[in-house]
Amino acid sequence: MRYGIIVNPTAGKDTGSHIGLEATRLLRAAGHDLLDLSALDAEGALARAREAIGARSIDALVVAGGDGMAHLGVNACAGTGVPLGIVAAGTGNDIARELGLPVRDAAKSVERIVEDRVRHIDAGRLLSDGHERWFLGALAAGFDAVVNERANTWRWPKGQMRYNLAIARELPGFRAIPYVLTIDGVRREVDAMLVAVGNAPAYGGGMRIVPDAQFDDGLFDILILHKLSIPGFVRVFPKVFSGRHTTHPKVEIIQGRSVRIEATGIVSYADGERFAALPVDLEVVPDALGVLA
Repeated sequence: MRYGIIVNPTAGKDTGSHIGLEATRLLRAAGHDLLDLSALDAEGALARAREAIGARSIDALVVAGGDGMAHLGVNACAGTGVPLGIVAAGTGNDIARELGLPVRDAAKSVERIVEDRVRHIDAGRLLSDGHERWFLGALAAGFDAVVNERANTWRWPKGQMRYNLAIARELPGFRAIPYVLTIDGVRREVDAMLVAVGNAPAYGGGMRIVPDAQFDDGLFDILILHKLSIPGFVRVFPKVFSGRHTTHPKVEIIQGRSVRIEATGIVSYADGERFAALPVDLEVVPDALGVLA
């Protein structure tokens, strides 16, 4: 096999480089040919991966890192027939974990990859101005996205503390967002604390936002957390880590194949990456991606 490989050296508090290099060594030791597609930034690596896939110069693409690298991988491979291998080396690793893949274990990850067993899964697609963008896990378009946007304006502190501080900064003044949602052609107006669209159950390092979502059912699970007081929001939000928030009367989950989300001043995040400003039109594409899983 000839694998294209992209390693994120900063993933998992800088352990991504070690795990990625070990996976590279193991793949070569197993007799496979590797084409290093890493670049100075994600945009450059994505461009190199797309070029290699378009030229049919690789049999599969392997990414080493966290959910952001899985996001890069789906945007390179979706709809091409070229499968994606994931060496999970990030902090959250929600996508790999939900796919049942090894986490922070180069040897076991390589074992899965070289077995060459492809699982076909769905992916979410945004089509804007004629350009496609894909996501694998979940898209955030409410308070969680606002916190991400705030945190990304700061260079310090690093890691989870930056997001904790962003939550503390945003929460006191946060108010329900007026949304217009169109799910499978049915339009509705809601005031909500957040809206999330899940192709997979979890995001944000273990938050099971839509715990019954599946990678291969041809449907999104769309969560609406309706308007709450700030104290009420603070009480319900921590339950997302266990999935027990779904029993709260203000939580609504709807399944659908397509969703349009409209709101003012919100930038959505998908797979933890800055995705697109609202409004967005999303659709689930069955069997869009083959994963070496």
